[in-house]
Amino acid sequence: MASSSSSGMLQIKVYSHAMDWNKILGFVTVKFLTSQRQYKMTDTSPTTIPTLDSTRKLQGKVAIITGGASGIGEATAHLFANQGARAVVVADIQDDKGRRVAEAIGANRCSYVHCDVSDENQVQATVDWTVKTYGQLDIMFSNAGIVSSSDQVILDLDFSQFDRLFAINVRGMAACVKHAALAMVERHVRGSIICTASVVGSRGSKRRTDYTMSKHAVVGLVRAASRQLGEHGIRVNSVSPYVVATPLTQEAHKKEAEEIEKFFEALTPLKGIVLRVNHVADAVLFLASDESAFVSGHDLVVDGGFIS
Repeated sequence: MASSSSSGMLQIKVYSHAMDWNKILGFVTVKFLTSQRQYKMTDTSPTTIPTLDSTRKLQGKVAIITGGASGIGEATAHLFANQGARAVVVADIQDDKGRRVAEAIGANRCSYVHCDVSDENQVQATVDWTVKTYGQLDIMFSNAGIVSSSDQVILDLDFSQFDRLFAINVRGMAACVKHAALAMVERHVRGSIICTASVVGSRGSKRRTDYTMSKHAVVGLVRAASRQLGEHGIRVNSVSPYVVATPLTQEAHKKEAEEIEKFFEALTPLKGIVLRVNHVADAVLFLASDESAFVSGHDLVVDGGFIS
């Protein structure tokens, strides 16, 4: 009897709680649906569905790309424009190619400026022109660089070639960082500076000693500049690609793009894909955009696991 009474009381209590929860859930559902109806009646903004402009990563930004007339620089110029950059300034010494890139992107969004980065005055003039024309500078992609015409092994190092390469790959890189940073600091722009380094900036090599040294210097520049410019909200990073079959690489190796890709593809652990300029451009876009807002002093390696 007591057991039956206890069981009955338990059943009544469970049933009672079930009724309470049904009421509560019913009340919540009604309120939710009501609020949804109210929301739909009052919110008629089309921005509830993301638009193309709202998803562009560089919307309204102004960028300079040195070495932007071909290879990685050209691919990045197109990508920046497609990602909403207000203006992309292609800076190079390849005038015909540079103008064609600017024309392909469109005169309303891209300009070409002749700039030899080994001349600091030309770098400064390019930055000054960009700021005067577009009002500010948000992104500097310091990408111009060369490779010596000989193997440049240490026992046969040609210092005339060495000095020319360092004037562009190191001195020119430092000039771009310096003058971009000055423009950003002066206008209180929390900008992004990206430098092109290389996988050989993280290891040694059996030849091209001067090139290897220059890319180590770029990584050092990035690390130093990021520490110094952080207080101004300016991020400084580098991208280090594996071998990409750009016109510069083809000229250095005296081979066609397909030959270069086939040879170097065999040396990377990541199979089934060949490194192309668009892969490097994607990495640069990440470092230029707010997606990497807390990334600074970093060398982003794009090498399919080659140096891991």
